[in-house]
Amino acid sequence: MKKGARQTNLGDLMKQAQRLQADVAKAQEELRVATVEASAGGGMVKAVVSGDLELRELKIDPRAIDPEDAELLAEMVMAAVNEALRGAQELANRKLGAATGGFADLLPGDLRPPGL
Repeated sequence: MKKGARQTNLGDLMKQAQRLQADVAKAQEELRVATVEASAGGGMVKAVVSGDLELRELKIDPRAIDPEDAELLAEMVMAAVNEALRGAQELANRKLGAATGGFADLLPGDLRPPGL
């Protein structure tokens, strides 16, 4: 292979890497502002999680608070939060999968979607 061809290929590779980095950064920013909501107990407990897996909001209907059954409330909170986290993880996988052409699992740890 000629020296000029290697430099061109390396240059193209560097440009692709820069585009990939920009696409991943854009997807990560979109995930920071995107939210996923889930509920449990017939809507008595609602959890809102960001695309970067931060719990942003937790709403509990006062009617769900029964001092005689705190365990039920805890179960509803866990169900709502876990469902919202699953939805946010799916969103992260879709966004970063699209940005990386399906190679998100090959990214370095700090660029990889949470949970991969």
